[in-house]
Amino acid sequence: MKTSKGKLLVVDDDDAFREAMELEFLDRGYDVVHATDHRTALGMAAVHKPRFATVDLRLRGEWGLKIVQDLLERLPRLRVVVLTGYGSIATAVEAIKLGATHYLTKPCDPDALEEAFYKIEGDPTVTVPEHPPSLAMHEREYIEYVLTATNGNISEAARRLGLHRQSLQRKLRKYPPRR
Repeated sequence: MKTSKGKLLVVDDDDAFREAMELEFLDRGYDVVHATDHRTALGMAAVHKPRFATVDLRLRGEWGLKIVQDLLERLPRLRVVVLTGYGSIATAVEAIKLGATHYLTKPCDPDALEEAFYKIEGDPTVTVPEHPPSLAMHEREYIEYVLTATNGNISEAARRLGLHRQSLQRKLRKYPPRR
């Protein structure tokens, strides 16, 4: 019989990503529960008292950092890792100030995520890039993320991005995939 590594609350409204996380961490020996919004996250935390949590920075109409703040008010020993497809220094700093253990950008390596649960101090050897990625690069990365989530379906990706299909196709031609 396998010993549990603890309960993990996954807060994410992207069904495919959340389900992949759940399966991955179930296989690693965690008891996994999930939520797709603020209210459900607080309820699941109250009932299950997780040891760890991952919280997406942007949920439909909700701000993940507010969820982090509320979770940590209720469970101060909770080890929270903030995940986002839209990483920025400002939100990373805010997440850590609120008490998050770590901040990772999606898609993230499950090993790095599990390691982040146990981080006590930052890594002073990490360097900040001299020239941060351009807005166009962030846009392209997010478009690629949505395309992956829709299995390459341009029409569905355009709908999720709030774009006309032809506008998305123009953007894809403008910024060819990275190799």
